[in-house]
Amino acid sequence: MSKEKKNHQEKNAKTAAEAAEDALKEALEPASVEEEEQTEDTQQAISENPLEKQLEEAAAKTAEYLAMAQRVQADFENYRKRNETVRADAYAEGRKDVAALMLPVLDNLERAVGAAADNSNDALKSGVELVLKQMTDIYLKLDVTPIDRQGEKFDPNLENAVLQGTEDEGEPGTVCQVLQKGYKMGDRVLRHAMVKVVPE
Repeated sequence: MSKEKKNHQEKNAKTAAEAAEDALKEALEPASVEEEEQTEDTQQAISENPLEKQLEEAAAKTAEYLAMAQRVQADFENYRKRNETVRADAYAEGRKDVAALMLPVLDNLERAVGAAADNSNDALKSGVELVLKQMTDIYLKLDVTPIDRQGEKFDPNLENAVLQGTEDEGEPGTVCQVLQKGYKMGDRVLRHAMVKVVPE
């Protein structure tokens, strides 16, 4: 083999070795910015797998349903309180109406006791008195009290003046006679008293 040919082969071998060395250096060199971005995108795509996406969606739905349940619970609580108030008001109004309707019965029992006082039949008298006492006790349990303000200053919120008295019957502007008792339940008037008032 000639010396020239041998030199040429050595030169080719050296060039091939240098090319391989350059390729190895390129492979070992840090990736360019573009390649780094591609790597980050790949990693992000890997990290955003379907399970994580489903988990996020489930968490969002859970928060939405929790808020909805809390709203429904608050609405129901408000509805319950409103119902209790309406029920209590209706019950109080019903008691008031029944008590007012029964007042004429109470008046008649009082008249019957007055009439029985002149009667010689003691059994009749004691029977009517017993019924009147039962009726009065029921009214006391219902917090119904008579409006009896004879001798006091006339109050149009509690009494209706149906007659005028004379100056010698009392102080001017006062109730001199109660013609029909009035009644109130607590602070609410069931029936105004019918009274005779001394003019001012």
